[in-house]
Amino acid sequence: MAAKIRKLIVQVDETHLEMGQVVSPPTRRALAIAVIENPYAGTFSQNLDALIQIGEELGALLGNKCVQALGIKPEQAQSYGKAAIVGEAGELEHAAAILHPKLGAPLRQAVQQGAALVPSSKKRGGPGCAIDVPLGHKDAAFVRSHFDAIEARVTDAPGAKEIVVAVAVTDSGRPLPRIGGLQASEIEGKDGLR
Repeated sequence: MAAKIRKLIVQVDETHLEMGQVVSPPTRRALAIAVIENPYAGTFSQNLDALIQIGEELGALLGNKCVQALGIKPEQAQSYGKAAIVGEAGELEHAAAILHPKLGAPLRQAVQQGAALVPSSKKRGGPGCAIDVPLGHKDAAFVRSHFDAIEARVTDAPGAKEIVVAVAVTDSGRPLPRIGGLQASEIEGKDGLR
């Protein structure tokens, strides 16, 4: 089943100055959001295959839109994350069906590699509800400089029978990171942790 998309939103957040310090080059985070119809709204279904397939479709679509918005090559992406808000006629498992079984593989293709788990969050809410999309380094979960989040919000979504699906990709970590730990330059990228 193809996603029935009502709306797509793409935005880029750039930080040039932090606590009076110049951030050069600026840190950049892209967010791509799809507002989709929930095919299981208002009903219980043991089988959620339609949402699993939609997740695969959206992983590619939203991941590629983020990379394009940043104007980078896929291998230049550094962090990623995903999130979903289910409208009131849906359930949290609908968000899980989109986010977990198949969204990750096409997202990893969009950012080239991606050995680390894709951080995620999910919730139920109504129009204008916000969700933080957690971020972590795509190849090594222990890189502290890339622990971050970006807020996703659509003023008129999700409707009761909709789901808001968000993917975020960055070309850098936080502005001016200085709390130590594994550095991006030290990543081995083999186990998704270091």
